[in-house]
Amino acid sequence: MTSDEFRHSFKGNKYNLGLAVYSCGIQRCAPNHSWGPAIRDHYLIHYIVSGHGTFSAEGKSWHLSAGQVFLVKPNVIASYRADSDFPWEYCWVGFNGSDAPHLMEQTGLLGGAPVFDCGKENPCKDLITKIISVSGSGDSAEAKMESCLLWFLSYLMDHFGKKADTCETGFHYVQKAMRFIDRSYSMPIGIGQIATSAEISRSHLYRLFVQYLKMPPNEYLTHYRLQKAIFFLKEKKLSVGEAAYSAGFSDPLYFSRVFKKHMGFPPSQYIRKIQS
Repeated sequence: MTSDEFRHSFKGNKYNLGLAVYSCGIQRCAPNHSWGPAIRDHYLIHYIVSGHGTFSAEGKSWHLSAGQVFLVKPNVIASYRADSDFPWEYCWVGFNGSDAPHLMEQTGLLGGAPVFDCGKENPCKDLITKIISVSGSGDSAEAKMESCLLWFLSYLMDHFGKKADTCETGFHYVQKAMRFIDRSYSMPIGIGQIATSAEISRSHLYRLFVQYLKMPPNEYLTHYRLQKAIFFLKEKKLSVGEAAYSAGFSDPLYFSRVFKKHMGFPPSQYIRKIQS
């Protein structure tokens, strides 16, 4: 580990909601710094900020430099080494979950070589740095990391996925709906309004959410509101009723039932847990 390394690991997090960040960080490597050959049990994406290095996987090797990305796939033997003269600096995010394989398939990165070029002007570093900046071990931090990871994956879908996914028939509409929910979750919005904001029908919205997020839009909205309520309980110290209303739940009793269904215990017990 060098003095310029920053990393977090969250693999032991209890609440995996289909997509979970396992690790993230940024590192300026020493000359010849290496990892592997070995395997990972999750997806690991590295973005090269500067310098050079070599990545090897599936019997092939690639000499890489700034602006390029390499992907370590689960259960595939891989290794990487920093250049001896101009060692690379990279940032990374590792993740997995039941939704990860489908989302990665939509990026278009699984079918070909596990390296790709983002070009000199791209938001990859900023998107991964955002994941790092919101990282933490609490429930609200996990939700923030998942949200930021989805934005990073959506960028990869837009730039490397199939053409059908980047036109106005795919994840583009899901992004519109997600932005509307982010702005309006505290108001009494319904699926019809979300579909209208994305400029598609309710049935089309349903199909796209199931296709890309593996859940219908009403379930996503409930999940989003629940994570906001958890944030209000933990970070803002609101009461159960205040957190419920602030997150868009019109009935605190319904909120308590939803909370217990997803978390395994009522919000009152959660408050005692975080206060102890």
